[in-house]
Amino acid sequence: MADRSQGDLTLKIEFEGETLEAHPGESLAATLTAHGIRSFRTTERGAERGVFCGMGVCQDCLVEVDGRPNERACTLKVDRPMMVRREVSGRTPPAVGVVPSRPPITIEEIPIKRPEVLVIGAGPGGLAAAYAARLAGAEVLVLDEGSAPGGQYFKQCSAADVVPPDAQHREGRQLIDDVLTSGVTVLSNASVWGAFPPLEFAVTMSGSTFCVQPHQAIVATGAYDRGWPVPGWTLPGVMTTGAAQTMWRTARRLPGKRVLIAGNGPLNLQLASELVAGGADVVAVVEAAPTVGVRRAKEVAAMLATAPGLVADGIRHLSRCRRAGVRMINGSVLTSVGHHSRGLLATIDGRKAGEFESDVVCLGYGFHPSNELLRALGCSHVFDSEQRRLVTVRDARGATTVAGVWALGDCARLGGARVGLAEGTLAGFAAARALARPLSAKAARLEAHAEATAARHRRFQKALWRIYRMEESLFPQPASNTVICRCEEISYGQVEAALAEGADSPREVKQRTRIGMGRCQARYCAPALEDFLAERIGRLPDEYCGFAPRVPIKPVRVADLANPLDV
Repeated sequence: MADRSQGDLTLKIEFEGETLEAHPGESLAATLTAHGIRSFRTTERGAERGVFCGMGVCQDCLVEVDGRPNERACTLKVDRPMMVRREVSGRTPPAVGVVPSRPPITIEEIPIKRPEVLVIGAGPGGLAAAYAARLAGAEVLVLDEGSAPGGQYFKQCSAADVVPPDAQHREGRQLIDDVLTSGVTVLSNASVWGAFPPLEFAVTMSGSTFCVQPHQAIVATGAYDRGWPVPGWTLPGVMTTGAAQTMWRTARRLPGKRVLIAGNGPLNLQLASELVAGGADVVAVVEAAPTVGVRRAKEVAAMLATAPGLVADGIRHLSRCRRAGVRMINGSVLTSVGHHSRGLLATIDGRKAGEFESDVVCLGYGFHPSNELLRALGCSHVFDSEQRRLVTVRDARGATTVAGVWALGDCARLGGARVGLAEGTLAGFAAARALARPLSAKAARLEAHAEATAARHRRFQKALWRIYRMEESLFPQPASNTVICRCEEISYGQVEAALAEGADSPREVKQRTRIGMGRCQARYCAPALEDFLAERIGRLPDEYCGFAPRVPIKPVRVADLANPLDV
């Protein structure tokens, strides 16, 4: 169970007339979820939505806070008493009475920061890159959208009364401390919403705007969970595996008492283990990949040879789940989610079929690289047939096809946190070297170690992907009324109609349906559309799959653009 410090540290928030207790520092989404509130807003069509991605990407958890609309509950820290209500489409928010103290700024007045090295993203890879570049003597600025550094792997405890519970937390805390004490400047709550060739980035932070024009830019924006469109996947209570893990690892809040986890990959097993340890009833883990047997002995041996500690972690998670009586169902997939008198009813099919009652359904079908900034800068990408994702073209040190731009970790090619850490070190030193900063003997040793570590963990990941290769044939044909675009509420039936009218590319489907034009910028519908088009018209994914990134890459308030950052 969670370790909390002594004392009853709580804040009071009001949610539509109900007083709730919150732990200072936790996300508003964690507070609401802990009190059984899962519906956060309604769409234009009156559909209810709640937490889905848990990392500020999907925009489904928007609420109104103290009269200010469109606040993302999953990223907003509870640091004061708040008045919160659901975001209702079409409702005019009350005036907050803020009068600008000065006229809006012009383009010429936008502050510009010019660090030697800019790192975008404060996950494992970004932190490692920042530390390496600083060790080599470069001036380093890190921008991160999160409320605290650490990213989606080193999820740090946000609630003030939570003690870091495990080695993963502590490793992240040590790296963060090393970065900060080295002299790196880290700015949290900084959203990079624009990238312009050759090297210019638009940023909003704390209601203000500024630009960054670095000499070298390192992009370490990571990845986001892949959902899978099935009937009911937009219902409140259906969230990604990452969202549930964020609630637990940062605030020690369970996403629900009864949890079903479905998808593909080892993160689902880790989440199940962590939730069981926290007192949740994990009713089942539904894994699309078949059970690991003797036919995967070669892959298991490779994993043991390259990263025995990670294998031991996996065995520990599996053992804990088995002791708790968690049903482990392989070779099956979630096919629908519906309402039940006591929560949600999940239906699975495949080698085993059945229905499960739960409070929450967690979806985790791997990840998609967050490569929008890299693509906006013009960095070359190719389609990797093994990962079925776009990967960034780069050299052994992370240099992209655009001079001065470096890419590392999952945003460039999915590889996991250990690969990201090693690649971060390599990219950080390489960026410093491009600034004519010589490497010390210590730096040279760290670089050599990172190179060997990266190669070793890439071998581990290759074996892991083979073990978790899911059976694509298991997935049912999407029903015409199933929502594919969560933001614009576009169904597969509407996509089918666009194809019948002659559309044969994502761009043409978008023109006819508005798919991909919502707040999340097609991050969830584009991959599903690519798979659908590949099946329907034989369109093979390539470098131009999906939609081209457009500015703003992430939603930005117009009011924020009118206020200069106080530098």
